[in-house]
Amino acid sequence: MTCWETVQAYAFRSLGYGEKMLPRSDFDLCQQFTLIGSGLIWNVYFGVIALAFGFFLATALALAKASHSRWLRKPAEWFIFVFRGSPLFIQFFIAYSALVMLPRGGIDILGIHLNTSWMTSAWAGAAFVLFLNTSAYAAEIFYGALMSVPKGDLEAADAYGLSGWSRFRRIQWPTMLRLAWPAYTNEAIFLFHATTLVFFSGFPAFQQRGDALYYANYFADKTFNPFVPYPIVAFYFILLTFALIGLFGLVNKRLNRHLPSNTRSRIRLRPQLIR
Repeated sequence: MTCWETVQAYAFRSLGYGEKMLPRSDFDLCQQFTLIGSGLIWNVYFGVIALAFGFFLATALALAKASHSRWLRKPAEWFIFVFRGSPLFIQFFIAYSALVMLPRGGIDILGIHLNTSWMTSAWAGAAFVLFLNTSAYAAEIFYGALMSVPKGDLEAADAYGLSGWSRFRRIQWPTMLRLAWPAYTNEAIFLFHATTLVFFSGFPAFQQRGDALYYANYFADKTFNPFVPYPIVAFYFILLTFALIGLFGLVNKRLNRHLPSNTRSRIRLRPQLIR
């Protein structure tokens, strides 16, 4: 099988397309690059889903934490504290153990039947945990930025007669995003790196359709040589990190377009080795 035939056979295997059986012998670099790259699709999926939904929950949590109402502030503070204070790996196991206890046949609520079996799958359960985890971290970033909005901006908004939702939408929210975006970019990068923990969590891979680390571990076990597949995983994630920096850099440039060039904040990669 040529390299191009290998790509055609295994490029989308992690999604259920192409060859059903994994290679058993005569492993080459093309097979490893192709299958690990195929598994990376799931890592990108987990990261995109968690970021897309977590951004809005994080904004709501930041506003709740900044609220004067104790009924809004305390639940937000505890949510952020619990998910930031406990390891992500433990959160995966607790979530899976809790979801497994749900009836496999589903539950009935007010005459409506809800199917629950799909919640123990990695595509749903693991994505849900990542969504909650990144929401807590991003909420703390957004809260700090919200508290750092210059008083002069708020006083100017009051002078123009802006209040409530209008003031938040036109003054506070854009300024909050501008101040928080470099830190939020690093959170997004770490989130995509954290998707590799799904392989080690309790959420199973369906029909050998795993993420990048799943296939890397497969090749390492078969060849007894971890120094080829794992660096390939690192290579793919380095490329993914560059893509994220570029994408978030464009957004950062848009948020800071009204500032002089010498005062604009620049995005710098600051890896978090320990969360």
